[in-house]
Amino acid sequence: MSIDPRVALQSLTASLEEHLAAASARRGEGDPTVEAAFFAVADAFEVYEDALYEAYSEVTPLQVFDDEEDEDDEVLDEDLEIVED
Repeated sequence: MSIDPRVALQSLTASLEEHLAAASARRGEGDPTVEAAFFAVADAFEVYEDALYEAYSEVTPLQVFDDEEDEDDEVLDEDLEIVED
């Protein structure tokens, strides 16, 4: 089942608008409404990217970063040691 890229784009745009509304009404650090809106944007983007690729073999210049990957990179950076001769 494929999704029309235009429908996916509309969902992405709506999720971005909801994220802006949540961010502007933030009730402190770690506001669950902002966090939910953040993940909704990421999910909507992935659906749009998949629909765009499936329909037109095209992608955007954007990428969603996974927090788990960032944490792994930080651990690797901490474990690296520069050795000079």
